[in-house]
Amino acid sequence: LIRGREMTLQDWFETRKEQQHAARPAEVKIDDNIGKLWVKCFNCNAQLPKKELEAHMMVCPQCGYHFRINARTRIYQLFDDGTFEEMFKNIAPSDPLEFVDTESYKERQKRASAATSLNDAVITGVGKVEGEEIACAVMDFEYMGGSMGSVVGEKITAMMEEALKRKIPMVAVTASGGARMQESVLSLMQMAKTSCAVAKLNEAGILYITILTDPTYGGVTASFGTLGDIIIAEQGARVGFAGRRVIEQTIRQKLPADFQTAEYLMKHGQVDVIAKRSELKETLAKILRLHKK
Repeated sequence: LIRGREMTLQDWFETRKEQQHAARPAEVKIDDNIGKLWVKCFNCNAQLPKKELEAHMMVCPQCGYHFRINARTRIYQLFDDGTFEEMFKNIAPSDPLEFVDTESYKERQKRASAATSLNDAVITGVGKVEGEEIACAVMDFEYMGGSMGSVVGEKITAMMEEALKRKIPMVAVTASGGARMQESVLSLMQMAKTSCAVAKLNEAGILYITILTDPTYGGVTASFGTLGDIIIAEQGARVGFAGRRVIEQTIRQKLPADFQTAEYLMKHGQVDVIAKRSELKETLAKILRLHKK
């Protein structure tokens, strides 16, 4: 009984919560710098000094696990110093459907932009890789999960058209959870638009290379992500259309432990090259030189 009435289930949970809070010891404040100085590897649980991890290009020196990196870091690692020139930076997102779920789409865009200093989930531009000029689109998973909306599709298509105009190879570096649901069919249309742009490159004989990084899923995999003349996958990257759990529930079978990894895709003939991050620039440069007219 509580105050002369029967205890409800909600009363019971609130009482338990109060008891647990009262029994909890005083919290000890942890130095904020600890999280900045040390990083735990998701694969082998090794505690790594952040500076050492950065020196290894965000790859665990103990087990070789490749941490996710953002688009600007990827550009820094791939391109020759001072050669990358960003293009189509001013193409900005809107809210054509005035979409609202737990919060408005505009608010989500503002938060993502503040956290990443980007206006959407891709950076496009031209630059040189060991002296070879390329057009490039580099996706950033930190911006709304690298989801592909109308801006991402437009910038990638515009970059492919620029490659066609300049007659230089096009490289797309993918990192995405798929199409952006807040734009509904407008997002899905980007799959067709980018695929048509790839077809134009193919007709003109312009080399198109895709670099699949962790994770690459959904509409990006189903469109320009897997249409490359040569498909490179970063070591350990997970690539697929639907997620592992969805597939298992659909087919009611247990999938192999390495399912949808770069190594699994290589074994089944779906990618051409697997490259460690430390070897990615060299591998890309070799392919560019090999196909140079």
